Amino acid sequence: EVQLVESGGDLVQTGGSLRLSCSISGPTFRDYAIAWFRQAPGKQREPISCITSLSKTYYAEGVKGRFTTSIDDAKTQVYLQMNDLKPEDTATYYCAARVNKGIRILWGMLAEYDYWGQGTQVTVSS
Repeated sequence: EVQLVESGGDLVQTGGSLRLSCSISGPTFRDYAIAWFRQAPGKQREPISCITSLSKTYYAEGVKGRFTTSIDDAKTQVYLQMNDLKPEDTATYYCAARVNKGIRILWGMLAEYDYWGQGTQVTVSS
């Protein structure tokens, strides 16, 4: 069973930067898609980014150019570097994983992912 644990959430000022980490443990895997989602109070969980075993990255339009996702060579840490943070980025951020189910994915769909972390809180003050 793949396990995911997010960390790095904090309170930051508008315009600041933060790096979130998703620690991955469990069985080794071949193909993968690891995504970041976020959920603000009263809102639905929304996709932010995805990185896949084909070395592809995907981003929501609202974060493109500000956020960057990456994965280490051991496939044990996935990162979300967030720059130029805005109050609307305030949310609980979750990492999610799909492994060994092929390379085709609708990356922004919640139902695509089988494993989820518990979330880490990011608060951006105005």
